[in-house]
Amino acid sequence: MSVLQAPAFFQDSNAGFDQDVANDGYAWWYVDALSDDGQHGITIIAFIGSVFSPYYAWARRKAPADPLNHCALNVALYGKQKRWAMTERPKTSVERSTDSFTIGPSSLSWDGSALTISVDEITVPIPSRIRGTIRVRPAAITDTAFTLNANGNHTWWPIAPAARVEVALDHPKMCWQGDGYLDMNTGDSPLEKGFVNWEWSRAAMQNGTAVLYETKNRGGGCTALALKFDPAGTMTQFDAAPTMPLKRSGWRVARSIRSEGRDARVIKTLTDAPFYARSLLSARLFGEQVELMHESLSLDRFSSPLVQAMLPFRMPRARR
Repeated sequence: MSVLQAPAFFQDSNAGFDQDVANDGYAWWYVDALSDDGQHGITIIAFIGSVFSPYYAWARRKAPADPLNHCALNVALYGKQKRWAMTERPKTSVERSTDSFTIGPSSLSWDGSALTISVDEITVPIPSRIRGTIRVRPAAITDTAFTLNANGNHTWWPIAPAARVEVALDHPKMCWQGDGYLDMNTGDSPLEKGFVNWEWSRAAMQNGTAVLYETKNRGGGCTALALKFDPAGTMTQFDAAPTMPLKRSGWRVARSIRSEGRDARVIKTLTDAPFYARSLLSARLFGEQVELMHESLSLDRFSSPLVQAMLPFRMPRARR
């Protein structure tokens, strides 16, 4: 693991949406938020080179594949109106500039102070619509990125560990605000070639944000990051508490968290899939009981032929 100077993006009108992405590689922008009243949640991931796409995986087996031909906007709503959408689109449906990224009928745009995500997607497996606007207002932009493996070809940048997120949807009808988070991952090879598994989590605290990121790397070795960001975005690394195993997901994906107490628990499983789980956890950090957005990912599971055959039912591909 190496500490890097973050790209000079998101400081002005340049968000870097038009950056080069290598064949077989990827770039994604990730947003999550939980509503102030605790009733709603959302995650959004905009992919160039959709890393969990079976179509991209199949294309890579034939020849080096163009990531622009495998773009998607994943939108997941949590709460009473739970929804999931992730339609992959070819490069003919993609447009990019320094400050905008269009994927079919949906788009992201950055104006120098806020990221606006316009969503118009169809859910699966039961078709319905997710349509509306999500606005992400970072409290501060960080200046540090990290490599996640010894080769240095997978990089993570916690762009805005703290943000206010405004959700205004017409379908389904909802309007709420809450604390959120924005980051970015990039790489020049498939995730499953670099990692066996990983766990990531973030917690909004009374005076900042804590982020935990642990990977088990393909070929041996691990990366463990325990970071705290103050409201101005200044980062400090800390010695995290021991790992506490948690109840596995319904698909038996392993979950764990570093917590100062023995009372850490899974509050709710938000997404339960054959190779990953997104969960809301409770744990203790810096003497404070916090709720964490948590992701546990198994790349060995993802690579299995059975899981690859199941994925199109949750990730359809549009012809244009």
